[in-house]
Amino acid sequence: MRWRRVLLLLTILILAYLALAGAWAWTVLDEALATRPVADTAPLSARQTAILLRVEDPTFFEHAGLSIAPGQGVATISSALARDVFLGSGRLDGMNGAVQRFYRGVFNCCKRIDLGRDVMTLVLNSRMSKRDQLTRYVATVYMGTHEGQQVNGLAPAARNYLGKPLEATNEAEFVKLVAMIKAPNQYHPVRGPEALAQRVARIEALLAGRCTPSGWFDTEFKDCVP
Repeated sequence: MRWRRVLLLLTILILAYLALAGAWAWTVLDEALATRPVADTAPLSARQTAILLRVEDPTFFEHAGLSIAPGQGVATISSALARDVFLGSGRLDGMNGAVQRFYRGVFNCCKRIDLGRDVMTLVLNSRMSKRDQLTRYVATVYMGTHEGQQVNGLAPAARNYLGKPLEATNEAEFVKLVAMIKAPNQYHPVRGPEALAQRVARIEALLAGRCTPSGWFDTEFKDCVP
């Protein structure tokens, strides 16, 4: 029947799309990393690492790049990093650059259903150690804007929003930074202090074990009533 032929063709096209994404990502990873150098690195303490992962990626050290753990949501640290490395502002040259522009356009159009980034995430996770992923994520995660300038990385965020080095932050201050990550311009210490304070309270309840995420998509921690 005609619909079966259409379905078969669609399946073949999707598989080809994903195969190209994986092969391309494997080939260009080193070049893509070179276009996104990491300058401002600041190692986290064991407690800071535990807080960050509990909120942003509970099974980070166990999963292969993707996860459906409660409270995870659609993005892992690995997938956020893959988006930044492969589809961010870094520009590749030649044919690799043309493929990058294509996948960037697809992702910008259909990011919630685009499986291309998921394949790129699996490639990145297989090629980069978890520790290296975490170091790069901490140094590059988007943290909103401050005085008209984009802030990337937890260390610059600590200096801009808290007025101190990241290593000098206490636990409450670090939780405030982690609380911003989900939507840094919404949970902004200057433009949205009330929303930020509410999210911080929910995260503190989560960390204290007074509540748990209600499902995969519960990144707001709805049962963690302040």
